[in-house]
Amino acid sequence: MKIIYHCFGGTHSSVTAAAFHLGMLPSDRKPRAEELLAIPFFDARDSKDHGNITLMGVDEQGNEIYFVGQRGSPHVLENIIHGLARHFDIPPNQYKLVNVMYKVNFSMRLGGFMSRRFKWIYPGRPLVTWGTINAFRKITNLVLRVKAGEKR
Repeated sequence: MKIIYHCFGGTHSSVTAAAFHLGMLPSDRKPRAEELLAIPFFDARDSKDHGNITLMGVDEQGNEIYFVGQRGSPHVLENIIHGLARHFDIPPNQYKLVNVMYKVNFSMRLGGFMSRRFKWIYPGRPLVTWGTINAFRKITNLVLRVKAGEKR
């Protein structure tokens, strides 16, 4: 199965969800800032990367784990993916789209906007990192439900 985590920019919450899914982040505690910053792609993508579905890795079940930025239009991304899947006869049980956007908090929005849009790495990156740490349990609970096969 292909599991695609998506959020606005594809650089914070979806990357964190994909990394947690793949065991790159702790499951018994919130990560430290340096652990988040060590994740590939965390706070590193720009608007030119929106819509580019990126493989993060393969999980222990053999599922391919991806992330993507959808510029605040999850329904457009989902319609495109579902339409392509129908067109190419890809069964719905071969992929899963997971919207992580509703797990994002204000600090993540503001810090991500500052860091990625305005290139104000400081103070944007520390703020988005702090926000991600605070949203970590919400993000990981979503991932755990995905791994367990529950509905989002």
